[in-house]
Amino acid sequence: MAVLKFRIYWEEDDVIYRDVLVKHSQNFADLHQIILRAFEFDQKHDATFFRSNDTWQRGREISKEVYEKEYKAPPLLMEETTIGSEIIDTNQHFIYLYDFVKSWSFLIELIQVIKNADADMSLEYPLVSRIEGVGPMQYGTKGMLGEKFADIEEKYDLSEAKEGFGQEGEEEEANASDEDDSDEDAEEDSQESSGSEFFEGEAF
Repeated sequence: MAVLKFRIYWEEDDVIYRDVLVKHSQNFADLHQIILRAFEFDQKHDATFFRSNDTWQRGREISKEVYEKEYKAPPLLMEETTIGSEIIDTNQHFIYLYDFVKSWSFLIELIQVIKNADADMSLEYPLVSRIEGVGPMQYGTKGMLGEKFADIEEKYDLSEAKEGFGQEGEEEEANASDEDDSDEDAEEDSQESSGSEFFEGEAF
Protein backbone atom coordinates (compact mmCIF):
# COMPACT_ATOMS: atom_id res chain seq x y z
CA MET A 1 0.00 0.00 0.00
CA ALA A 2 1.32 3.45 -0.90
CA VAL A 3 0.54 6.47 1.26
CA LEU A 4 0.70 9.99 -0.14
CA LYS A 5 1.64 12.97 1.99
CA PHE A 6 0.20 16.26 0.84
CA ARG A 7 0.92 19.74 2.19
CA ILE A 8 -2.12 22.01 2.00
CA TYR A 9 -1.42 25.74 2.15
CA TRP A 10 -3.98 28.44 2.72
CA GLU A 11 -3.59 30.50 -0.44
CA GLU A 12 -3.53 33.86 1.36
CA ASP A 13 -0.71 32.91 3.76
CA ASP A 14 1.69 30.08 2.93
CA VAL A 15 3.06 29.88 6.49
CA ILE A 16 -0.33 28.39 7.41
CA TYR A 17 -0.50 24.79 6.24
CA ARG A 18 -1.54 21.28 7.14
CA ASP A 19 0.09 17.97 6.19
CA VAL A 20 -2.29 15.10 5.51
CA LEU A 21 -1.74 11.44 4.72
CA VAL A 22 -4.03 9.52 2.37
CA LYS A 23 -3.87 6.12 0.71
CA HIS A 24 -3.23 6.23 -3.03
CA SER A 25 -6.38 4.11 -3.46
CA GLN A 26 -8.63 6.58 -1.63
CA ASN A 27 -10.65 9.06 -3.64
CA PHE A 28 -10.84 12.84 -3.80
CA ALA A 29 -13.92 12.85 -1.59
CA ASP A 30 -11.66 11.51 1.18
CA LEU A 31 -9.10 14.22 0.50
CA HIS A 32 -11.86 16.85 0.47
CA GLN A 33 -13.10 15.73 3.90
CA ILE A 34 -9.68 15.58 5.55
CA ILE A 35 -8.79 19.08 4.32
CA LEU A 36 -11.95 20.50 5.87
CA ARG A 37 -11.27 18.62 9.10
CA ALA A 38 -7.67 19.85 9.17
CA PHE A 39 -8.78 23.49 8.90
CA GLU A 40 -11.84 22.99 11.13
CA PHE A 41 -14.34 23.88 8.42
CA ASP A 42 -17.81 22.39 8.11
CA GLN A 43 -18.88 20.34 5.09
CA LYS A 44 -21.99 22.28 4.07
CA HIS A 45 -20.75 23.92 0.89
CA ASP A 46 -19.80 23.11 -2.68
CA ALA A 47 -16.24 22.20 -3.53
CA THR A 48 -13.94 21.27 -6.38
CA PHE A 49 -10.31 20.36 -7.07
CA PHE A 50 -8.27 21.46 -10.07
CA ARG A 51 -5.27 19.69 -11.49
CA SER A 52 -2.41 22.15 -11.38
CA ASN A 53 1.27 22.69 -12.14
CA ASP A 54 4.27 24.48 -10.64
CA THR A 55 2.80 27.90 -11.48
CA TRP A 56 -0.59 27.03 -9.96
CA GLN A 57 -2.59 27.21 -13.16
CA ARG A 58 -6.02 25.59 -13.01
CA GLY A 59 -6.54 22.54 -15.15
CA ARG A 60 -9.30 19.94 -15.31
CA GLU A 61 -11.69 19.84 -12.39
CA ILE A 62 -12.33 16.99 -10.02
CA SER A 63 -15.60 18.12 -8.56
CA LYS A 64 -17.95 17.18 -5.76
CA GLU A 65 -20.74 17.17 -8.35
CA VAL A 66 -21.49 18.61 -11.76
CA TYR A 67 -22.48 22.22 -11.19
CA GLU A 68 -24.46 24.54 -13.42
CA LYS A 69 -21.57 26.39 -14.98
CA GLU A 70 -19.37 26.27 -18.06
CA TYR A 71 -16.63 23.64 -18.13
CA LYS A 72 -13.77 23.50 -20.61
CA ALA A 73 -13.96 19.72 -20.19
CA PRO A 74 -16.49 17.63 -18.27
CA PRO A 75 -15.35 17.38 -14.64
CA LEU A 76 -14.29 14.17 -12.99
CA LEU A 77 -16.21 13.36 -9.82
CA MET A 78 -14.54 13.13 -6.41
CA GLU A 79 -16.34 9.93 -5.42
CA GLU A 80 -15.29 8.18 -8.63
CA THR A 81 -11.69 9.38 -8.94
CA THR A 82 -8.87 7.80 -6.94
CA ILE A 83 -6.05 10.09 -5.88
CA GLY A 84 -3.36 7.77 -7.21
CA SER A 85 -4.84 7.93 -10.72
CA GLU A 86 -4.17 11.69 -10.84
CA ILE A 87 -0.55 11.58 -9.67
CA ILE A 88 1.59 12.10 -12.74
CA ASP A 89 4.47 14.00 -11.12
CA THR A 90 6.60 13.46 -8.01
CA ASN A 91 5.55 16.86 -6.69
CA GLN A 92 2.04 16.84 -8.13
CA HIS A 93 -0.03 19.99 -7.49
CA PHE A 94 -3.76 20.52 -7.04
CA ILE A 95 -5.89 23.51 -6.13
CA TYR A 96 -8.83 23.03 -3.80
CA LEU A 97 -11.71 25.51 -3.87
CA TYR A 98 -14.35 25.40 -1.15
CA ASP A 99 -17.58 27.42 -0.79
CA PHE A 100 -17.93 29.21 -4.10
CA VAL A 101 -19.42 32.29 -2.40
CA LYS A 102 -16.54 32.75 0.06
CA SER A 103 -14.00 31.27 -2.39
CA TRP A 104 -11.74 29.59 0.15
CA SER A 105 -8.73 28.51 -1.89
CA PHE A 106 -6.01 26.05 -0.84
CA LEU A 107 -2.84 25.00 -2.65
CA ILE A 108 -1.98 21.30 -2.46
CA GLU A 109 1.48 19.86 -3.06
CA LEU A 110 2.57 16.22 -2.96
CA ILE A 111 5.65 16.18 -0.70
CA GLN A 112 6.23 12.47 -0.04
CA VAL A 113 5.26 9.02 -1.27
CA ILE A 114 5.54 6.23 1.30
CA LYS A 115 5.55 3.08 -0.81
CA ASN A 116 5.43 0.41 1.88
CA ALA A 117 3.02 1.70 4.49
CA ASP A 118 1.46 -1.68 5.30
CA ALA A 119 3.62 -2.12 8.42
CA ASP A 120 1.54 0.18 10.64
CA MET A 121 -2.00 -1.12 10.22
CA SER A 122 -3.21 0.76 13.33
CA LEU A 123 -3.43 4.08 11.50
CA GLU A 124 -6.72 5.10 9.92
CA TYR A 125 -6.37 7.10 6.75
CA PRO A 126 -6.83 9.84 5.79
CA LEU A 127 -5.27 11.64 8.74
CA VAL A 128 -3.69 14.97 9.65
CA SER A 129 0.01 14.59 10.46
CA ARG A 130 1.11 18.19 10.97
CA ILE A 131 -0.46 21.57 11.76
CA GLU A 132 1.39 24.85 11.24
CA GLY A 133 -0.07 28.29 11.92
CA VAL A 134 -3.48 29.43 13.11
CA GLY A 135 -5.93 28.67 10.34
CA PRO A 136 -8.53 31.10 9.02
CA MET A 137 -11.95 31.21 10.66
CA GLN A 138 -14.64 29.96 8.30
CA TYR A 139 -17.28 32.31 9.67
CA GLY A 140 -16.00 35.66 10.87
CA THR A 141 -13.12 35.97 13.31
CA LYS A 142 -12.60 35.13 16.95
CA GLY A 143 -11.84 37.86 19.45
CA MET A 144 -8.25 38.42 20.43
CA LEU A 145 -8.80 36.72 23.79
CA GLY A 146 -11.48 34.27 22.70
CA GLU A 147 -12.65 31.87 25.40
CA LYS A 148 -10.04 33.15 27.89
CA PHE A 149 -11.81 36.49 28.06
CA ALA A 150 -15.08 34.73 28.85
CA ASP A 151 -13.35 33.10 31.83
CA ILE A 152 -12.00 36.47 32.99
CA GLU A 153 -15.40 38.08 32.54
CA GLU A 154 -17.07 35.35 34.59
CA LYS A 155 -14.39 35.40 37.29
CA TYR A 156 -14.60 39.14 37.85
CA ASP A 157 -18.26 39.46 36.86
CA LEU A 158 -17.58 42.33 34.49
CA SER A 159 -21.09 42.11 33.11
CA GLU A 160 -22.59 43.73 36.23
CA ALA A 161 -21.51 46.73 38.25
CA LYS A 162 -19.87 45.70 41.52
CA GLU A 163 -18.32 47.69 44.36
CA GLY A 164 -15.80 50.05 42.85
CA PHE A 165 -17.24 49.64 39.34
CA GLY A 166 -19.91 52.24 38.66
CA GLN A 167 -21.99 52.56 35.55
CA GLU A 168 -21.05 55.16 32.99
CA GLY A 169 -22.32 58.59 34.07
CA GLU A 170 -22.70 57.67 37.75
CA GLU A 171 -19.47 59.42 38.70
CA GLU A 172 -20.55 62.63 36.95
CA GLU A 173 -23.95 62.49 38.65
CA ALA A 174 -22.29 61.93 42.03
CA ASN A 175 -19.95 64.89 41.49
CA ALA A 176 -22.85 67.07 40.42
CA SER A 177 -24.79 66.00 43.52
CA ASP A 178 -21.83 66.83 45.77
CA GLU A 179 -21.54 70.27 44.16
CA ASP A 180 -25.26 70.92 44.70
CA ASP A 181 -24.94 69.90 48.36
CA SER A 182 -21.96 72.22 48.78
CA ASP A 183 -23.88 75.11 47.21
CA GLU A 184 -26.85 74.49 49.52
CA ASP A 185 -24.59 74.36 52.60
CA ALA A 186 -22.88 77.59 51.58
CA GLU A 187 -26.24 79.27 51.05
CA GLU A 188 -27.49 78.16 54.50
CA ASP A 189 -24.28 79.41 56.16
CA SER A 190 -24.72 82.72 54.40
CA GLN A 191 -28.32 83.01 55.58
CA GLU A 192 -27.39 82.15 59.16
CA SER A 193 -24.60 84.69 59.12
CA SER A 194 -26.90 87.40 57.79
CA GLY A 195 -29.50 86.55 60.39
CA SER A 196 -27.03 86.88 63.23
CA GLU A 197 -25.94 90.30 62.09
CA PHE A 198 -29.58 91.41 61.78
CA PHE A 199 -30.52 90.28 65.24
CA GLU A 200 -27.40 91.83 66.75
CA GLY A 201 -28.48 95.22 65.38
CA GLU A 202 -32.08 94.97 66.64
CA ALA A 203 -33.15 96.49 70.01
CA PHE A 204 -35.49 94.52 72.22
